[in-house]
Amino acid sequence: MKFVQSSIRSVALILSAMILSSNQSAANKSDLKPVNLRTEYKINPVVDAAKPRLSWELTSAIRGQVQTAYQIMVASSPNLLATDTPDLWNSTKLASNATNQIEYAGKLLPSRTVCYWKVRSWDKYDQAGPWSAIAGWEMGLLNKSDWKAEWIGNDLRALGKGKIYHLPPAPFFRREAQFKATVKRARLYVTSLGLYEFQINGKRVGTDYFTPGWTDYNKRVYYQTYDVTADVKIGKNALGAIVAEGWYAGYLGYALLVGNPVVKNFYGDVPLLKAQLEVEYTNGEKETIATDQTWKTNHGPVLEADLLNGETYNANLEFANWSKVGYADSNWKNSTIYPDKSGRKIEAYPGYPIQVFQELKSKTVTPKSGGKYLFDLGQNFAGNVRLKVKGNKGDTITLKYGEVLFPNGEIMTENLRKARATDTYILKGDKQGETWTPKFTYHGFQYVEVAGFRTVPGLDAITGIVLTSATPETGSFETDNKLINKLYQNIVWTQRSNYVDVPTDCPQRDERLGWTGDAQAYIQSATFNTDISAFFTKWLVDLNDAQRADKSYPIYAPAPNVRKTDTYSPGWSEAGIICPYTIYKTYGDTRVIREFWPNMVAYLRFMEAKSKGEYVYKEASFEDISPKGGFGDWLSVGKKTPPDMLATMYYAYVASMMAEMANAIDKQEESTYYHGIFNKIKQAFLAHYTEETGKFKTNSAAYGDGGGYVDGQMGFDGHTQTAYANAIYMHMLKPDQNQKAGDWLVELIKANNNKLSTGFLGVKPLLPSLSSTGHSDEAYKLLLSTEYPSWGFEVVNGANTIWERWNSYIKGKGFENNAGMNSFNHYAFGAVNEWLFGNAAGLKVGEAGYRTFTIKPEIANEGLNYVNATYRSINGKIESSWKKAGKTVTLKITVPVNTVATVFIPTTNPASVVESAKEVKSNPAIKVKEFKDGYLYVEIGSGTYQFMSQN
Repeated sequence: MKFVQSSIRSVALILSAMILSSNQSAANKSDLKPVNLRTEYKINPVVDAAKPRLSWELTSAIRGQVQTAYQIMVASSPNLLATDTPDLWNSTKLASNATNQIEYAGKLLPSRTVCYWKVRSWDKYDQAGPWSAIAGWEMGLLNKSDWKAEWIGNDLRALGKGKIYHLPPAPFFRREAQFKATVKRARLYVTSLGLYEFQINGKRVGTDYFTPGWTDYNKRVYYQTYDVTADVKIGKNALGAIVAEGWYAGYLGYALLVGNPVVKNFYGDVPLLKAQLEVEYTNGEKETIATDQTWKTNHGPVLEADLLNGETYNANLEFANWSKVGYADSNWKNSTIYPDKSGRKIEAYPGYPIQVFQELKSKTVTPKSGGKYLFDLGQNFAGNVRLKVKGNKGDTITLKYGEVLFPNGEIMTENLRKARATDTYILKGDKQGETWTPKFTYHGFQYVEVAGFRTVPGLDAITGIVLTSATPETGSFETDNKLINKLYQNIVWTQRSNYVDVPTDCPQRDERLGWTGDAQAYIQSATFNTDISAFFTKWLVDLNDAQRADKSYPIYAPAPNVRKTDTYSPGWSEAGIICPYTIYKTYGDTRVIREFWPNMVAYLRFMEAKSKGEYVYKEASFEDISPKGGFGDWLSVGKKTPPDMLATMYYAYVASMMAEMANAIDKQEESTYYHGIFNKIKQAFLAHYTEETGKFKTNSAAYGDGGGYVDGQMGFDGHTQTAYANAIYMHMLKPDQNQKAGDWLVELIKANNNKLSTGFLGVKPLLPSLSSTGHSDEAYKLLLSTEYPSWGFEVVNGANTIWERWNSYIKGKGFENNAGMNSFNHYAFGAVNEWLFGNAAGLKVGEAGYRTFTIKPEIANEGLNYVNATYRSINGKIESSWKKAGKTVTLKITVPVNTVATVFIPTTNPASVVESAKEVKSNPAIKVKEFKDGYLYVEIGSGTYQFMSQN
């Protein structure tokens, strides 16, 4: 899908010399250089935004360096850029310190326009730095009329077999085309209703999986663009594609488990292909080969292909060289044309494609009863395997997948529920051996049980293929504590496993839905690990496409109603506001606010109407949804926090976000309005849910016996860890009440034998709320605990990903609830990552996009002596590292160019603080602010700093 990167690279060497010469002649004195140029968050992408947004980072060896102006040039050819004669846009010198979210403001860009761009910046001395390297983007097909291709298909439903799973074979399509001259440029625009793999002259196009991605196919479908110039030739060329049901027509979620009237074909019955290959010859002529009824179609070796249930492949039915020129397709039939759906949009894919992240070698292979073999890949992950096998024609290899083993060493698959998660390969008997990897399914697993080998297999018989949306890595976190390091690794692996086109809850069982509660609770944590900008740009469209008729946001998106009673839920639906807000704060993205502002306003109106003008949700306010009250603090331990109390806090929380976002897009009146809403909710909340002492209360009798509520039989209590943690985190208390709430929170933890009791909605704010009320020591104790329930308990019981339940598995005992809700790869409890970066390392965003930020590390009294966190913000790399030795604390801080950090240096003696062995007061690069509450506040610009203090 990427823009012509080969073209970009080919001109880079020529231009570097020309630019160097230009720079020398201009006698530029500044070393301020733009790097990591991106368009719409991506490197050299294909986009369909009329005004694509440009961004760059800056490097300089000078401390406190800033950009005071920039100049962007955009041209239709690299040569025009090299001679500084851009034909599309020359911004000229603009006084600005902005380095991202800068909208292209040049000539109108028609479909297919290839754009090259470069930028330079002026520093704090008004000296121009060198031009950047050249980057680019390409405009996609902006109008439906640009599409000459038809939707084509082959209805194979009648061939589907199986009583439980009706899985038809995947259709193949092919066509040959004659190219009459040397091809200068060739672009493949391709999409499907279902999943596709495209081939040209026998070669797979691209490295992306599960394209075109999951959307509400009734409203929009995405397409990919590939530069295939190197794949075509003069003369005959063969085009081919395989299409599977995927999310479009396959099984989704737990529909089969709960007996939903619809279990598959949620969007359509027959997977369809739409593709066109556009070539431009060196003589200037153009030609388009598009899908139509002349494309031949057949079905062959892919007998079954389903995301949840697996793939069956019969190698004896292969079409040898079917996507190469000369294949005899006389017995293939013509494709059927299917009409397009009125109003369905077709747009360039805005996210990061799913790609192979890495391969995992098998750690062990163990013989099992019945001639089976168990392979351990050493890590729970999402993806597939590559099978290597030798055998006779007709031999069948069956692969079953599991995340964990029973204590007796057998694979556990009960937690997959109705997901068959089984792949089958039927050998053709090649004496050289056979290699196979499924194309249209994926699994969540660490172990593979394989049946059908004729001889004892080696470790190389099964290789793990890790698949994930290719979000660029941005963060690292390391300590001198192995438990915490393992916890962080588990968090990262879980995010990698579940950011697969949409933010799924789990990759293994019959679910894999974009649950909104999980997404909103974890999104801030996610930002520290990888760049999720384009990933959420895509998913927020899915979420808003799924906004319900009553204007509430659903419990998952895309939302194909895999259970009739699935509607909305407080704490889940607020993802429609929390997620855009987080993208805005993290990347300085105001376009995301403007795009979804009407949807967010409509949701707040829905919430206001639901409160009946009282701005508080009293007990039993949400009895009309299923489960009653919504999901609440899912999987908490002990008495339940009233879901209506949590709903009220979330209502206020998102109102405060709306006020800030309104201000960011210059809607001052609306900002004032939502500030007022927040204050009304806060006042009503405190009036209804607090005693005179400020302690939280609830009328538990309103819930009766708890029937219909999640864990309602456990009873309800307002005085809970989750209630205080959320109230503190969401600023629901008056200043004099905040400390009391923190103290009660600690009391509740101590009364629970120094253990947490929070679920999905309580775990994210728990440690931050302890820290903000002066209880950092208690936060560290919870972090370092290895008793149930805790993060450490999972680690000592063998976890290498985050579990859905605190007690999913206990060594020596086995599983808790193994056949139900028991995912071993579930990121919600990984929301503690927000505290690791934000408190242990102390990094918190200030101005949107980390133009300003604070670093206030919380030094552990025991258990940790060293923390090092790095985060590559949209402005560049930030580092926060602390190390204690005796009474000395050393801080290493890196601040990107063009940003300002306020650093809180922990010390009992501010006069002892030095930077690079010099007093901070005498350092002109450091502005000393004040000494307060055991921290010396200093303000610093870009550069790397070494602070040392005494405690």
